[in-house]
Amino acid sequence: QVQLVELGGGLVQAGGSLGLSCAASGRTDSIYTMGWFRQAPGKEREFVARVTWNTWSGPITFYADSVKGRFTVSRDNAKNTGYLQMNALKPEDTAVYYCAGASRSGNYAYADTYDYWGQGTQVTVSV
Repeated sequence: QVQLVELGGGLVQAGGSLGLSCAASGRTDSIYTMGWFRQAPGKEREFVARVTWNTWSGPITFYADSVKGRFTVSRDNAKNTGYLQMNALKPEDTAVYYCAGASRSGNYAYADTYDYWGQGTQVTVSV
């Protein structure tokens, strides 16, 4: 089993930055991909970004169009921690952010691909 704990949410003004972290414990070597999702009130949970570790080429990242160029996803395997750096935040980025771990291949934009989930952390961007 794997446990994921997010840290770093909060309130920020539009245009500001926030960094989220996701600390993994347990069988962390089973996590092939770490993803980030978010869910705003009254909306479906949506994919934000993911990082997949590839032994040969290093980390492979992918972003939703809505955050591309503003958010950066990374992973420190030595610390068993994933990160989501969010810059140039907009009010529409307001949501509960979740990190997730996948132990298998699949379409990483879909929540069903992930086996483990953190509890979520609130990010609020004010105008």
